[in-house]
Amino acid sequence: MSPGQTLALGAFIFALAVFVGFLLISKVPTMLHTPLMSGTNFIHGIVLVGALTVAGAANDTLGYIIAIAAVLLGTLNVVGGWVVTDRMLQMFRRRPAADARKTETPPATPATPATPAAPDH
Repeated sequence: MSPGQTLALGAFIFALAVFVGFLLISKVPTMLHTPLMSGTNFIHGIVLVGALTVAGAANDTLGYIIAIAAVLLGTLNVVGGWVVTDRMLQMFRRRPAADARKTETPPATPATPATPAAPDH
């Protein structure tokens, strides 16, 4: 395969992946985006390993530029996924101040003596 055909095939696969990815993500309800992101961190790691493999096989300047961009974007994906997961997990942690307020007893209100009703004369 010539370099031009390889580039055209790569561009076609990339465009197809962008299209299919957009369709899939747009169908996911917004409540599931964060758990889905945290569950797919390993996929971002695989993307990064693939980018490093491509970087090792690069032979020309264009290949090096694409490989550096792929490694950079893959790294951003991995770090971003872990940041989102950490923020999501922080939502489920108890706050010490909130626990202290729950265990405090409310201040006692002074009891007001019941006053007898005045007799009707």
